[in-house]
Amino acid sequence: MNPDSQVNQGSEDPRRGLPSVDRLARAVSERLGDAPAWAVTEAARQVLDALRVELSQGATDSPELEELVERTAAHALELVRPRPSRVVNATGVVLHTNLGRAVLADGAAAAANEAARSYSDLELDPATGRRGNRLGSVSGLLARLSGAEAAFAVNNNAAATLLALDTLARGREVVVSRGELVEIGGSFRVPEILERAGVRLVEVGTTNRTHAEDYRRAIGPDTALLLKVHRSNFEIRGFTAEVGLPELVAIGREHGVGVLEDLGSGSLVDLTGLGLPPEHHVPGRVASGADCVCFSGDKLLGGPQAGLLVGRREVVEAMRKNPLARALRLDKQTLAALDWTLRAVADGRDGEIPTLRQLREPEAQVRGRAEALAERLVKVAASAPALRVEVVADRAAVGGGTLPGFELDTWVVAIQAPCGADRLASALRAAPVPVMSRVRDGAVLLDARTLLEGDDAAIELALVEALSRGVV
Repeated sequence: MNPDSQVNQGSEDPRRGLPSVDRLARAVSERLGDAPAWAVTEAARQVLDALRVELSQGATDSPELEELVERTAAHALELVRPRPSRVVNATGVVLHTNLGRAVLADGAAAAANEAARSYSDLELDPATGRRGNRLGSVSGLLARLSGAEAAFAVNNNAAATLLALDTLARGREVVVSRGELVEIGGSFRVPEILERAGVRLVEVGTTNRTHAEDYRRAIGPDTALLLKVHRSNFEIRGFTAEVGLPELVAIGREHGVGVLEDLGSGSLVDLTGLGLPPEHHVPGRVASGADCVCFSGDKLLGGPQAGLLVGRREVVEAMRKNPLARALRLDKQTLAALDWTLRAVADGRDGEIPTLRQLREPEAQVRGRAEALAERLVKVAASAPALRVEVVADRAAVGGGTLPGFELDTWVVAIQAPCGADRLASALRAAPVPVMSRVRDGAVLLDARTLLEGDDAAIELALVEALSRGVV
């Protein structure tokens, strides 16, 4: 053989040996049977594209067809998995942002389902047959429960803050303490939302100390608002000072300047008996005299995602008339779920709201549920003597950027395995119903406070599958 031909053959681009998308897709379809054709084709295309990049960057080994089929089949099944899909929240974090925050009450979910699957009087007044107010019921309930003159709702609290700033201060100055220029999840920053709203930020005080006189000195002829922002995911301790809402309202009134509070997470039910700070009780914030208070619907309220604004009538009416309000409005399913949640609070049925039920559950009951789960898992672990299962006391954050530094007493099932906690936690996440846990001190912790009906069975199945795969 010609030596030159050997060189050419050896230096052939390895990407040329890859199968075509059609060939790989046919092989995967034979393996999976009834998998949707679009998912198989898309998975084949994505797997081959990724492999071409690897080979072009110096990888020399191209997988055999069988390995490619396995990889593509797994990816195709991932593509057809509905999202979001159910997981078990065994983290103990009641308002876990990554896991969807508040779980809707059955009644709220049913109301949303009914609104979705049928026509409704969303913007119709049946009495007159004319166009109605889509927010009429929700606004009335919010105003009544918060003690405000009026209320409005948009699709999340960032939108509520944006709408309030755009309505009340566009083109003018807004005074904010430097200690409240926060960044929350998703790189959402207060200064950036102020910029998008078309207002000019005036910073006062320092990171750790802001005084009343700082606000007074900053107020000028172009000042439109004094803004107070809840520190949603951190706390400042030590040598600190801040101006409370009542004092800030008094300063605003002295100078004829409005006050807006971005509370972030507010409750319409008094939860101070649990040790929660009083500033999270929305009626108390309204009573302080703020022109407007905005907060989330899917945090301490326990409802669907929404941004809720309560305050003086003329302020709320101005926001309602802002053209931006239409771009931020709630859909019919969210409105139905929110309406149900507010009615449950008004009727004294707030115990039906999962978030409030989880926050209030007595520690003894949480322990009992942890012991029941542990009993099930001990039986599973009988085939794996090296597994250690025990029930221990612990503490967990409320979550959702709600109460930085505040934790609830709880009970967890702690599992120690020879494979290590990280590998066990990964195996539990790979179950048909993924189980989300905490890992600490070499153990997987399954917190009973956030477990819902049916979760014990899902955890048991996840552990059984981990054992069957030889992970543990």
